[in-house]
Amino acid sequence: MATQIFMALGMNQTLGMASTGEGLQVLSPRHLRYHETWISRGNGMHFLVTGGAGYIGSHTVRALLQQGHSTTVLDDFSTGHRWATQGQAVIEVDLKDLGALRTALAGTTFDGVFHFAAKSLVAESNREPQLYYQNNVDGTAHLLTVALENGWNRCVLSSTAAVYGNPITDTLGEAHPKNPISVYGQTKLAMEHLLERTCADHPFSAVCLRYFNAAGAASDASLGEAHDPETHLIPTALKAAAGTGKPLTIFGDDYPTADGTCIRDYIHVEDLANAHLHAMNYLADHQGFIACNLGNGVGFSVKAVLAACEQAVGATIDYSIGARRKGDPATLVADATRAKDVLDWQPTHTTIEAIVASAWVWERTWEIHEDRRG
Repeated sequence: MATQIFMALGMNQTLGMASTGEGLQVLSPRHLRYHETWISRGNGMHFLVTGGAGYIGSHTVRALLQQGHSTTVLDDFSTGHRWATQGQAVIEVDLKDLGALRTALAGTTFDGVFHFAAKSLVAESNREPQLYYQNNVDGTAHLLTVALENGWNRCVLSSTAAVYGNPITDTLGEAHPKNPISVYGQTKLAMEHLLERTCADHPFSAVCLRYFNAAGAASDASLGEAHDPETHLIPTALKAAAGTGKPLTIFGDDYPTADGTCIRDYIHVEDLANAHLHAMNYLADHQGFIACNLGNGVGFSVKAVLAACEQAVGATIDYSIGARRKGDPATLVADATRAKDVLDWQPTHTTIEAIVASAWVWERTWEIHEDRRG
C-alpha cells in the first residue's frame, strides 16, 4: 500500500505549481500543506539509507523511525559505526563494487532512497582525488544504476555548500556560481549533475540538499559526531575542553570580520534530518530535480562558537592562533529561502548556544561508552 500511495502521489504534477528554473516546479502553499503530512500519514514505509551509519545519515534514520517507518542501512563502515544503525536491517557493501551492489539489492523495493554515503574530508580529497571520484561519483552512478534497474524513483541527496567555492555575495543562494575549490566539492557537484541528468532522462526525481556546517547531537544524546579524525570546530573545541582531543587551533584571526575570525553558518543535525523528511515529502507530489540550501541563514564567528563552547563546559578553553588555511573564505552563510518556501522547512535550533549544548551532552555521554570508541 505504501508504494501504491507513493506512486499515485507522484502523478500529481499539474495544479498550483510554478517553475524554479532548475527542472523542477514549486508547489503552491495549499499543496505544501498537503504534502507536509505525507510521511507522517504513510506509516510503515521502507527507505534505503546509504551511509546510514554515519553522522547525518544515522540522525535521519532516527527521524524516520520516530515517524513509524523502517529503514535499510547500506554502509561499508569505512567511517560509519555499527552502533549507529539503531537495530535496522544492514547491508554491508561498497558502492564502488557494482556487481556486489546489484547482488545485495536485487529485487528489493523501497519507497525512497536517502543517499549520504560519500567521503567528505577536504584535505584528504585534495591529496587523493582518484579515491574521491571513485567513491563519490562512481559510487553514486552505481547506486543510480541499481535504482533504475529495480524501479526506485525517488532520491534525496546529501550535498554541500562546498560546491559554491569562494563566495561572491554575503549570503549564498542556489543560483550562486558553482566553482568548487576542493576535490570534495567537485565530486559533490558531479554527483548533483549525475542526479539531474538521471531525472531528465528517466522517470526519476531528486532533491539535492546543500548543507552548510552540520553540528550538534540528538536531543536524547543517543547519537552525535564520532569522526576519526575529527576536523569540525565544535567537537574539536569540546574534546580539547574534556582533555580527550588535540589542543584547539584557530586558523587565522586577521580576516575582515568583527573579531578577525571566519564566520560560518551552523545548522543542528536534527534540523538537517528533518529537512530530509521534508524533501522526501516534496517528492511525493513532484517529479524532476531541485537543489536547496540548508542553513540557519545566520553566521557565527569562530570566536563566537568558542565562547558558546566555554559557556557549555563552564570553563575557559585554551587555543592557539595558526595560519589561515588555503581556500577558507572570510564568510560563508546560507540563503535557505528556497528550502523554507519549497520544502516548507525551517530550522528550530537557531542559536549557537543551543547547538553547542547538545554537542556537549553527547560528548560527555560518548566518553563513558568505551564500547563505542575506536
